[in-house]
Amino acid sequence: MFKVIRRLYDWVLHWANTPYGVPALFAITFAEASFFPIPPDVLLIALCLSVPAKAFRFALICTVGSIMGGMFGYFLGMEFYEVIGTKIISFYHLTDKYETVAQLYNDHNALAVGLAGFTPLPYKLFTILAGVCEINFPIFVIASFFSRGLRFFLVAGLIWKFGKPIKTFIDKYFNLLTVVFSVLLIGGILVIKLFL
Repeated sequence: MFKVIRRLYDWVLHWANTPYGVPALFAITFAEASFFPIPPDVLLIALCLSVPAKAFRFALICTVGSIMGGMFGYFLGMEFYEVIGTKIISFYHLTDKYETVAQLYNDHNALAVGLAGFTPLPYKLFTILAGVCEINFPIFVIASFFSRGLRFFLVAGLIWKFGKPIKTFIDKYFNLLTVVFSVLLIGGILVIKLFL
């Protein structure tokens, strides 16, 4: 399994050295939001390092591709969960997470989508189950837009500002950074709710 993932990782990365890097970035980001295992950050970082002046353009492409892919995942969950959605979720060994995510949606649909969109949580699980649970579609799209956009623009901004040294830092501490940011995000939302 790890060899297959590594091969896919290398395949994603190789697009940065071709003239098709930008279309590949869009396609991979779209696919990752609904079924593909490799996060687009790998290619985003490589493209931002190769042309720092276009870093924010690449982040925008990632955001749009991810939103569209998320909508596709939502559609799969709503219309084809029994036929296709269960197979995707089973392939990633996420079947046991189904009930937890469904409960999250029932309690906090926008927050659940937002966290999945920004953190290393499997966003594809959340997009498919958003369709299954038929959460409010505009809320799903808006939460995805802000969380995915924040993630991709943050990565692009750090690469644009700091270059190669930040790539090493992001690679090493990506999970920790997203957890810390998510805790701050949840804390901020709770504070807002408390005072409103």
